[in-house]
Amino acid sequence: MTPAARIAAAIELLEVVEGAAKRPADAIANDFFRGRRYIGSGDRRAVSERVWTVLRARRRLGWWLGEASSTPRLLVAASLLLEGWTHSGVQQSFSGGQFAAARLDRVEAAALDRIEGHTLDYPDMPDAVRLEIPDWLLPRLAARFGRDLTEELAALSRPASLDLRVNLLKTSRDEARAALAAEGWDAVPTRFSPWGLRIDGRRPVTSGPAFQSGLVEIQDEGSQLVAAMVGAAPGMRVADWCAGAGGKTLALAGAMHNRGQIVACDVSAARLDGALRRLRRAGVHNVERHLVEPGDKWVKRRAGSFDRVLVDAPCTGTGTWRRNPDARQRLKQTDLAELLPKQAAILDTAQSLVRKAGRLVYATCSILAEENEAQVTSFLLRHPEFAIVSLARAWPLDQPPPNGGDFLSLTPARHGTDGFFAAVLERSA
Repeated sequence: MTPAARIAAAIELLEVVEGAAKRPADAIANDFFRGRRYIGSGDRRAVSERVWTVLRARRRLGWWLGEASSTPRLLVAASLLLEGWTHSGVQQSFSGGQFAAARLDRVEAAALDRIEGHTLDYPDMPDAVRLEIPDWLLPRLAARFGRDLTEELAALSRPASLDLRVNLLKTSRDEARAALAAEGWDAVPTRFSPWGLRIDGRRPVTSGPAFQSGLVEIQDEGSQLVAAMVGAAPGMRVADWCAGAGGKTLALAGAMHNRGQIVACDVSAARLDGALRRLRRAGVHNVERHLVEPGDKWVKRRAGSFDRVLVDAPCTGTGTWRRNPDARQRLKQTDLAELLPKQAAILDTAQSLVRKAGRLVYATCSILAEENEAQVTSFLLRHPEFAIVSLARAWPLDQPPPNGGDFLSLTPARHGTDGFFAAVLERSA
């Protein structure tokens, strides 16, 4: 593809992303390129990077252009101009020729004229715009991070690395690293997780033999540490209550050396079907799946029978903004208001599965206190038979925990992971 054709494809993809109400941008991009197999891998990467650059700077670009003028065409053009392209260079790329975007009209050209010679950041921007967050989130995150607010949100705007978890049921970290090196990928050990490997940037490892044979799984280092906090050991009975596609289920099975029992529960049959494929590839055979449905008597029959119950609760996903930059602009205050009672209800149900002296682990990929510490505080008021197990006592790995306090609390700026929270709660004996 020519540079102009790449720009035109980026505009087309951005139009689809901006037009979708809730669907994540990465899923949209996958479908977009699947329907255009004539676009080669290098061109796909260039088109994706341009779109993701716009999404990471969406509020600032909108501020420069004015929201009424923030069409996908102008957003892409402005992103080029604010990176240092000349106005004439941008206009040449919007030539209207074969495979190129249509020419800029007079109104579009005038909008770009106003910002030529500037850079993306500008001192007069409101703080929420400069930090690329919705206005309603600013006071919450300022209270959460204080003087570190700018640094933390800048880290949440940077592209994430590709983190892998080594499947110890099949290989060691050194062997997996060598297998990836044979494919041309330079993977380095992660800082905290003893099973983690990290590769810079987005790389197509899923098509290679190391992934296809189940030696590694894609999983952020923070997610690996949440799974470690469960303290699952061989012979235990463990419930993964919000298992989804099974990422943490796989990690739990590895920690248990395929011995004992794991029940992966979810309300989505499609997600559990996806988990089955991953479990087979990884060589896991101590997991059964359970579809949670209205009127289900399964919880009542299994009450008090699990050593560990992991609740990886549905949340705002604010800790994953590095990977999902579109999500920060779509998040509404009403979304948070709807999630909080749902999280509480899930905890109230899942806790009944925990045996005496067993542990309930509550986790989110959120950086908001309402979904994390406040949710734990409310749960303990409703269920005084549970008590917090401090991070120092719950931490299962040889090296010191990544933060102090009672709870695991990870952020990209401090730990190089996605934003994660985990609390370990123990039922009294």
